[in-house]
Amino acid sequence: MKGIFLVLAMMMGVMVMAQTGVEFKTINHQFGKIKRGTPVSYVFEYKNVSDKPIVIEFANADCGCTTPEYDHGAIPKGKKSSIKVTYNAAYDGIFKKSVNVKFTNSNQPYILTVEGDVLVDKPATTKPKA
Repeated sequence: MKGIFLVLAMMMGVMVMAQTGVEFKTINHQFGKIKRGTPVSYVFEYKNVSDKPIVIEFANADCGCTTPEYDHGAIPKGKKSSIKVTYNAAYDGIFKKSVNVKFTNSNQPYILTVEGDVLVDKPATTKPKA
């Protein structure tokens, strides 16, 4: 009986591994210090490593200040594509924003993250003439 459970557990593990099918170069990007009011973007590249075409079912940002852009068509096996994530930098301070990306034939979404520190652009000061 233990042997049957072991075989089933191994088969389930192989099935979970086979369902991913996507390899990202990176899933986190650090912008560093950026100027308020100047949107910044990063392009997350990925490759379809599955044996069939994949499609992004959804790419949802956790707030309206972050916008994902991506190809809505099928990505053939072995091909690369990308998701561009733009942060609008409207408010000053440290930020960490996520985009949940769900592909066909994958049980869980990938979480892409952008983060940084938005700085207030201080006006130049002039010295009074003496």
